Amino acid sequence: MWRVWLICAAVHGFVSVALGAFGAHGLKDRLAQAGRTADFETGARYEMYHALALIGVAFLACKFPSRTINASGYCMTIGACIFSFSLYALALTEITKFGAITPIGGTLLLIGWFLMGYAAYSASD
Repeated sequence: MWRVWLICAAVHGFVSVALGAFGAHGLKDRLAQAGRTADFETGARYEMYHALALIGVAFLACKFPSRTINASGYCMTIGACIFSFSLYALALTEITKFGAITPIGGTLLLIGWFLMGYAAYSASD
């Protein structure tokens, strides 16, 4: 599974950089007019944070494979998608209902971090 988590990390990292750059340059005026620049930037930043975290998940999955670390990877991958893409959608469409979805992603991210820590704590040398 470690390869899966590295691929997920690479995809999230790529999307974060691509959309972050597009937001900063291609959508700069549109986002600024709507007052949604911070929402878009937060989505890109948290997506990158969790791309990096998935590298840690991949390391643990390689060195200490377990269902717990894989659950962490699933939570972080799905959570980053829900969290970041709901913020991207909110910023671009101004449909405030997308903001109601964001905490679901955030909760999955928190669970993913908890599971990562638990997997590391319970790993045997």
